[in-house]
Amino acid sequence: MKNRYFKNKKAWVLPLLGLMLFAGSCKKYTEIVPDNTFAEDDAYSNPQRAALAITGVYSAAQSSPYTDNSNRGYPFGAANTIQGDMRGEDMMAIPSFFLVTYENSYDATTANNTALWTSLYATINRANIVIAKLKEAAAAGTITADVATAGEAECRFIRALSYHELLIQFARPYNETSGATHQGVVIRTVGINTPELVDQYKNEGRSTVKQGYDLILSDLDFAEANLAAQSSASLRITRATKGAAVALKTRVKLHMGDYAGVITEGTKLGTSAAGTTFTSPTALGGYALTATPDGPFASVGANYGNTESIFSIENSTIRNAGTNGSLSTMYSKAPGRALAVISPIIWNDPSWKATDTRRTLLTTTDAATGVAAKYYFSAKYKDPATWTDANPIIRYAEVLLNVSEAYARTGNTTQALALLNAVRNRSVLAADRYTSASFATAAALIQGIINERRIEFLGEGKRWMDIHRLAKENLYGPNGIPAKTSSTVPFSAYNAAAGYTGVRSVAAIPYTGATTSFRFIWPIPTVETQANPVLAGQQNPGY
Repeated sequence: MKNRYFKNKKAWVLPLLGLMLFAGSCKKYTEIVPDNTFAEDDAYSNPQRAALAITGVYSAAQSSPYTDNSNRGYPFGAANTIQGDMRGEDMMAIPSFFLVTYENSYDATTANNTALWTSLYATINRANIVIAKLKEAAAAGTITADVATAGEAECRFIRALSYHELLIQFARPYNETSGATHQGVVIRTVGINTPELVDQYKNEGRSTVKQGYDLILSDLDFAEANLAAQSSASLRITRATKGAAVALKTRVKLHMGDYAGVITEGTKLGTSAAGTTFTSPTALGGYALTATPDGPFASVGANYGNTESIFSIENSTIRNAGTNGSLSTMYSKAPGRALAVISPIIWNDPSWKATDTRRTLLTTTDAATGVAAKYYFSAKYKDPATWTDANPIIRYAEVLLNVSEAYARTGNTTQALALLNAVRNRSVLAADRYTSASFATAAALIQGIINERRIEFLGEGKRWMDIHRLAKENLYGPNGIPAKTSSTVPFSAYNAAAGYTGVRSVAAIPYTGATTSFRFIWPIPTVETQANPVLAGQQNPGY
């Protein structure tokens, strides 16, 4: 893995040909091409090489260099999921890998937040370079215009995903100011691959959050219009599709508070249908919930081949986040390293019924013969030996719950309840299923949907997304980063659905009003502010 810097501008992390270009086939990368195999322009000299360059954008998304240039699954091979869980209260850090994130002790030099920033911009830069080169190749007649447009759509999907991750980690939520005019992140749509371009763009400042979301939606609209309806069987969930673009828009618009927009996008994926089951049209993927909640996670094979997963990032035996970063290593009990475990805060939550099958199908303990259990673990990731589990970016279950919340917030509680129950009823006893009498108000229903998200996406990194978007509103979330338990909590503290009343030794970070409130979002890394004096003057307050 080569990491290219120009002069001393380390923060740009600019790969040339593609970090590592790979071609995916049958859940393996069949060819890995080092970035010095052919010159930048030669990478687009025929359709086959252009296809490799497009695949290189997924490679960058799966793993761009960590701060020590190793592969730890930053940004989307694993890191976004683990960091998303560690920023919340429902998964608990076991010393010492993720304590900086879990205990909110990060600063502008700490590795995890720095690596997420630099790897996301490396991914964005790779996408920008490939977009420009595809257009040049089409103009030269090397590839067709249709091939160039479809490739651009894939790149723009990955770029949109990357910018949204940046905005939820390094900027306040969309509703922080009227019109989202507060500081967002740096928007870069030009590929930077020469020292001259580095000098030209080295002093870019932050755009507003609205400008960031505008670009994300523009990218996703373009992706929806120009992506294929489905990829080939082996790449069904690991390449961007029309349905994936629409699904991601339901998430993005939920963060914006554009509930009508969420409903509009969800309708394309079948969420306005009457009844108790939902399926998207074949032209948008034919997605449907699996019969049981473990369907997307029953095995590594199921992880890549099920009806519910819409888009995931591939990991293979030859390209993965390894022992220091993979999902199965971090979340799984031995032979995994078990560094991210389930907290009694969520395990004991009364909204998670003791008889819910997700407790038996998707969690486990470390109890063994003669050895008492210490924790509960997520069992969603199955391969701690070779680290090939796909990272689930978005599932149909999320689309249903995104749209359910949007309906509840706009007065259609009947459809909101139907969508919520579609996800939840496959896991609970008939006697525990929600009815219209279960919620006295729309607000109570919304809270029920938020609670369901915590349970359904446990171990998938989604908790921080909800904490972030709900903090300003202060109605359904913890109004900041919640207080958390520590890894010293005894196993006796786990009592399913009984409520957690024990010690929360990791202090909460209120959204506003406290001396620690600045820690709600991460700082711009020092490696960036040292290279860019404009950003140095736009650092998040408090850092």
